[in-house]
Amino acid sequence: MNVLVAGATGNTGQRLVRELVSRGHNPIALVRESSDTSSLPANVQLRQGDLTDLSDNVCDGCDSVVFAAGSGGNTSAEMTDKVDRDGAKRLTDIAAKSDVKRFVMLSSVGAEFPPKEGQMARYLQAKHEADEHLMQSGLEHAILRPVSLTDDDGVRNMVFGQAVDPKAKAARGDVAAVLARAVDEDQWVGAPIVMQSHL
Repeated sequence: MNVLVAGATGNTGQRLVRELVSRGHNPIALVRESSDTSSLPANVQLRQGDLTDLSDNVCDGCDSVVFAAGSGGNTSAEMTDKVDRDGAKRLTDIAAKSDVKRFVMLSSVGAEFPPKEGQMARYLQAKHEADEHLMQSGLEHAILRPVSLTDDDGVRNMVFGQAVDPKAKAARGDVAAVLARAVDEDQWVGAPIVMQSHL
């Protein structure tokens, strides 16, 4: 399966690309011209594109799309909106007009009811709007909402749904594994799923 990965050079995206390869898929890394792609497997296909200015043909030839991008914790509110909200919504719209079968969104715990103020308010509001847009797009979709991320690979011992502790942690490796599974496993499709890792 050809899988377009937005955020492929990020901390979670790099792991996701390797997971997709291990599952027999063909990841296509969406990268900016200035992106450092040295961390990606040598044979991974690259496709140039910027989430703040996507072309209408960015999803051409792709069976699935995974949005694993993030503006980062130290970016401005404007960039958070441009990437996490507007970029995700635009990619969703392009995917809906293409032959994409499924769109997998990396969201965040707290995105369902984002706070009005606080350090994470702008980010969670952006994620909320992106998730809602995807759910109304008509695309088959999976939305994963992990708790606070760590840079651990994890041991693939995860908790989902109501048993999740919002104050727990989720290993990026575990998150990447679930995103890769959501590309072709139907159990992840539908309502957003919260997750944590047993670290």
